[in-house]
Formats: sequence, structure tokens, C-alpha cells
Amino acid sequence: MHLIINQRGAVLKVKDGQFLVRTPESERAVPPGKVDAIFLNRSTRLTSESVALAVQCGIDLVFVDRGGQPFARVWSPRFGSVSVIRKNQLAFSRSAEAVHWAKELILTKMDNQSALLLSLNAGAPGEERLIGEATAGIAEFQAKVRAMEPAATVHEAAPRLRAWEGGASRLYFTCISRLLPEPYRFQGRSRQPAEDMFNCLLNYAYGILYNDIESALIRSGIDPYIGIMHRDEYNRPVLVYDVIERFRIWADYVAADLCRQKVVFREFFDVENDSWWLNDQGKRILIQSMNDYMDEVVPIERLNRSRRNHIDKYAERFAAFLKTFEPAV
Repeated sequence: MHLIINQRGAVLKVKDGQFLVRTPESERAVPPGKVDAIFLNRSTRLTSESVALAVQCGIDLVFVDRGGQPFARVWSPRFGSVSVIRKNQLAFSRSAEAVHWAKELILTKMDNQSALLLSLNAGAPGEERLIGEATAGIAEFQAKVRAMEPAATVHEAAPRLRAWEGGASRLYFTCISRLLPEPYRFQGRSRQPAEDMFNCLLNYAYGILYNDIESALIRSGIDPYIGIMHRDEYNRPVLVYDVIERFRIWADYVAADLCRQKVVFREFFDVENDSWWLNDQGKRILIQSMNDYMDEVVPIERLNRSRRNHIDKYAERFAAFLKTFEPAV
């Protein structure tokens, strides 16, 4: 499970071999064997013993900002596997084979977007037409990706791929907005900060996914700072921004479902200068919903695993591929 500590004045320490979480109102002991990662907000205090126990047990300590985005993490000083993986990763990122990887990534993302839109059809008047128009538009962008002429490197192909990806995403989010109840509709994607309830939920959910993916890559011996599609952001885990495209749909679903079910309200947010932030009550709802969804066991590629475990399995397969990768000559 993910242990998420977001209450102001909280303290994380160790007692009798267990994590002890103390807040102004209560305290609870958590066995380390039940924890995969610990999320801490800026106001949490922690002891060196809690850091040592987390590292010893292979538990990520992740520090998140107000919007749920990781800004620091503590992990073991050792990568999860041999250095040849990271050497080959760099060669792969510069190869023609990486172009095929990037195209498949974008096509998978578009498939997921269409599937989610279809799943949101509740039979209300006009929904089928809206969804049909959006999925048809996304299919047109997929056709462009498939028909793209060969490129020697991702650097050559990236501008076109990003343009088609962006076009499909605009259709997708426009459709989602129109499928939501009126109070939750939005004018396009807004990131940090969000400008509405839906984007605020989505940004925080993406932050949870970012951490799961970065952790999985590190444990598998892959360097998250060597990107393929995203290669131009200094000192950022750019490979995470690539890999998350396969899994964004899970955060999209959770945010959309909370709005469709009308279980989030204006009082779950703090609004400052038109910027929307989840407050403690809102975080509890979003985090619990996201964790429940990520822990649900689902079949992917004939494996029944939790969604979180499927991320781990993807990273392991990618690492195994990189370990034996040789560029085509």
C-alpha cells in the first residue's frame, strides 16, 4: 500500500520496528512489510531512523508539493540491476528502433483515450454522437502516425508525433468535458496550477502515477533521466514522462468517475487567484479513490495483477529488452 501523510504537523518515526505516524489528533503504527511507498507533504517531520528503515525495506520516501507532484525522493544508492541496461538505454534512445517504440507509445495512448470515451457513454441524449465524433477524430490521427514516413531518430520524428498526439488529446479532453455534469466542465487542460475542479483532480492523480512509474524504472535498473520522446528537459526524469503515456488513462478514469458520480464538491478545494488546489478533505477522497483503483486486480497480457503491479511488470520487460539491445546496422 501507499502510506500518504498529508496532514500538517504530522511526524514519521520508528517504534518497535514499525513506522509510527503521529498527528495532532492521533497516532498509528504501520508495519513496513505492508508499505510500498510513503508520500510526505512539505510540513511533515521525520526521523533519520524512519529514513533508514524505509531504505532498508526498499520503500520509497517521496516528497510531494501542493499539487501532488513529486519534488524529491529518498531511495537506496544502488540501482536495481546491472549498468549494461543504462548503457544500452542511451544507445536505444538514439536509435531508429526508438522511433518504432515512440510510435507504438502514441498509438497505445490514443487507443486508451478512445476506449475511455466509449466507457463513459451512459446513454444520455447526444452522448453517442459526441463520443463517435471524438473517436473518429482520434482514429484519423492514429492513421497519420501509422503512415508516417521512416525517420532515423526520435529527434526527427518527435515534432510530428507530438503534433498528432496533441491534436488527439484536444479532441479527447473536449469530449470528456462535455460528458461531465455542468459544474465539472472545463476549458481544456490546465496543469500547475489547475483552473478548475477536474484538472485539479487530474493533476494530483498524475502525480501519484509519476511516482509509481519512476519507482518501477529505478527498481528495474532503468535510468529515468534518459528519455526517448522527452529529451530536452534538464535534470528532469524525462523517461517517466514517456512511459506515463501508457498509463495516464487510469488517472483520467478516476478523475472523470469522481465527477460523473458527483462525489467531489467545491468545498474540497482551495481557490486562490483562480488557481485550484485540493485541500485535505479533497486529497483524502482523490487519494483513496486512486489507490483503490490502482490496487484493483485486472488482466493485461494474460496476467492478472494489480494495476500498480502491471507498471512494475512493464518496467521489468523494458529492462530485459534493454539488457540485450543492439542497434540495427
